[in-house]
Amino acid sequence: MESILTLSLTQNASDVHLASNEKIIIRQNGQLSRLNAPPLTHQQLEHKLFSILDAAQLLNLQQNKQLDFALQINENCRFRGNIFYQNRGISASFRHIRANIATFEQINAPEIFKQLIQRQQGLILISGATGSGKSTTLTAMINQINQQQAKHIITLEDPIEFLYQNQLSLIQQRQVGLHCASYREGLLAMLRQDPDIIVIGELRDRETVSAALQAAETGHIVFATLHTHSAVATLNRVIDLFPDTSKQYICSQLAHTMQAVISQKLVSDEKLGRKAKFEILVNIPAVSNLIREGKIKQIISIMQTGKEYGMQNFD
Repeated sequence: MESILTLSLTQNASDVHLASNEKIIIRQNGQLSRLNAPPLTHQQLEHKLFSILDAAQLLNLQQNKQLDFALQINENCRFRGNIFYQNRGISASFRHIRANIATFEQINAPEIFKQLIQRQQGLILISGATGSGKSTTLTAMINQINQQQAKHIITLEDPIEFLYQNQLSLIQQRQVGLHCASYREGLLAMLRQDPDIIVIGELRDRETVSAALQAAETGHIVFATLHTHSAVATLNRVIDLFPDTSKQYICSQLAHTMQAVISQKLVSDEKLGRKAKFEILVNIPAVSNLIREGKIKQIISIMQTGKEYGMQNFD
């Protein structure tokens, strides 16, 4: 198994897909291709995948028929993995997690990023489709803080992806299912752990969003990611998680706590292969008023004219 993943790195692959009775498939610059190797049978692949799991992970997989985990092969080779069963047998997908955390210059971050990491309270959301580089952007922001500010940073991830090395900050990384039972329980516990900055791997449900908003209201800066395709869609996703009877309160809470929404996607680039393209919404008073009133669509026009505040859309 390790040899397969190590081989994928020599091909500059971002992802590896393994499926029963199928050749090894890798993703390079967003495109899938098959390696010239014999297909793996269900039995062969199951044996290889089981060999990299510990007893607790194997039991979890057998009970739930799917598993999220992180795999460290060596100090420079780390993957986020997902194993699952499908109609032809067992399958797995692996995403390469680069050992070196990207800098703002390397991700071509807009200047507003340097201002956002100075915020002391509120909610900063990073959104995009799967594989759009959200984790890379989030990690670059946290590591920039780590290099420049003395903060207590606690992350809550599923699984832990990039590994930070403490510099000026103290960074403590917790994995859901391993270090706490759920995102909600981990977030509630964080409020008693004296963090300055809270990092949430993904906002998945109403309870997690509620806990994140509560943390942002009580004097913390909260960074979190969502799977949405634009800044406005991100706000709608958060609001739509709640019943109609709660929407007015959530809009008010979001208007008060949100600092910014960064939405991104990867586009083709001749030199880099792919690079991130950003859409940025900054919560100025005009935006806050529209959120409070539930007029989310009207925010698009403010983004188009808000360049002086660091806003921009994909166009």
